[in-house]
Amino acid sequence: MYPLSETRFGEWPAYDRRRKETETAAPAMSQLHNPAQRFDLIRWISILGLVSIMVASIPFAAILSHFMTNEILEHDASLTGRFIVSVAETQTSQANLGNKVALGQILDQRANLEALGVDPQVAASVRQQFYDHLRFLPDVLQADVIARDRKLIWSTNHALVGQIENDSAELEKAFTPHAMRATARLSAVGRTNDANEHLLPRQAGEMHVDDYVQLYDAHGEVAAVARIHKDLGDLVQSIDRGNVLVWVCTALGAAFLYLTLFWIIRRADAMLKAQHQRLVETEALCIIGEMSAAVAHGIRNPLASMRSSAELALDGDLESTRKNATDIIFQIDRLGKWVRDLLAFSRPLDCESRKINLVTLVEDCLPSFSAQLERCRISCEFVQPPAQVPLVLGARGLATQALASVIANAIEAMPAGGTLRLELEHEPHSRCVAVVVSDTGTGMSPAAVEMVFKPYYTTKCNGLGLGMALVKRIMERFGGAISLHSRLGEGTRVNLNFPLAQ
Repeated sequence: MYPLSETRFGEWPAYDRRRKETETAAPAMSQLHNPAQRFDLIRWISILGLVSIMVASIPFAAILSHFMTNEILEHDASLTGRFIVSVAETQTSQANLGNKVALGQILDQRANLEALGVDPQVAASVRQQFYDHLRFLPDVLQADVIARDRKLIWSTNHALVGQIENDSAELEKAFTPHAMRATARLSAVGRTNDANEHLLPRQAGEMHVDDYVQLYDAHGEVAAVARIHKDLGDLVQSIDRGNVLVWVCTALGAAFLYLTLFWIIRRADAMLKAQHQRLVETEALCIIGEMSAAVAHGIRNPLASMRSSAELALDGDLESTRKNATDIIFQIDRLGKWVRDLLAFSRPLDCESRKINLVTLVEDCLPSFSAQLERCRISCEFVQPPAQVPLVLGARGLATQALASVIANAIEAMPAGGTLRLELEHEPHSRCVAVVVSDTGTGMSPAAVEMVFKPYYTTKCNGLGLGMALVKRIMERFGGAISLHSRLGEGTRVNLNFPLAQ
């Protein structure tokens, strides 16, 4: 009758080895093919975000620092040039040289003053006064005046007078006519230890600069160039402070941007993980619910038949038969409760939300537990709210079921008696009303608190573990929430938060 030859006992060890090899290789293969394990969002965003922000911030700070330094130096050179041009115009006006002669034409002692119609004594006086102004400019290390033929016609360093400069690119640019003539042009910036072409009359500071000022003739051509070799002095400290401020502000801005980006990505990653976990749990619950519903419907009728047969056996004469029938009825009732819980958990919650009064809800729910409370020697107290409690959204039947499940768990947590307390909490600016159920029972461990809302998790020997999971589903169906706080030996406090009705 039984085809034993098809069992093939000799092949079991080989099958076990293949199964173990497959189970051993499965994690490695899953790690290779699972993108979530190969791509760590937080790590890559933190690295790439930091690199991207640094790549954008460092050039920005460098460009801004360079621009600020150039602007300060250009502005200083412009002020120097305007001052020198103003001195030249003032000297020309005081000497009454007229409109046909400009100061730049008489600075060179080789100029034909007779052809220009200028008195040599007047020209010498104007020239000397102009040179004195150049000599006593603030922070000037050396001042030179160069004629059109590139010959130094005057300098604060007398040893250089008469030299020809033909190899200065900056000087050539200064003699080049421009459509819009600048009063001064910044040409070179260097540190003191740079190789200088000129012997400075006094020691320079940390940084120096060369300013070229164009002096024109009456025809608008460049007749001479005044070169001012300046020590930047306190201006260097201002530039350094500005650069430090630019880099510090850029660093702080980059750090703030990075921390903000990291916080947003971390929050998004946590939300994605939570949604993924909820999706997995929902999918698993759907499968379990379908299986549970199918099994519950399948065994419901046989259980009813068995219970009817056991009730008939109670009418028998034998005491042992009646005892066995009583045990059968008790076990069938326990299985029937599990079946009802499975059906309730697998059934979709499609009830329409309406406005309900929580005070009436609690007052209607408590009388059904009066006998159980008296039997377990539990004192129950419902604290009436001092002010009127606003209406909340929910389905009265489901809300009553959720509250009854929480009260039943509280009673079961106090087998030796205790105190059950119910109260309503509503903050003035809160958008919900909480039904608080607290007991003085045995309490729960932190691990049990974390698992209490998981389906099929229970600490009761006769429980199925769907009560609190169903309560959570009901509260989320209303747009509310449930929270639980418990400690071993100190009791449990459950908050059922219902959203306010608009």
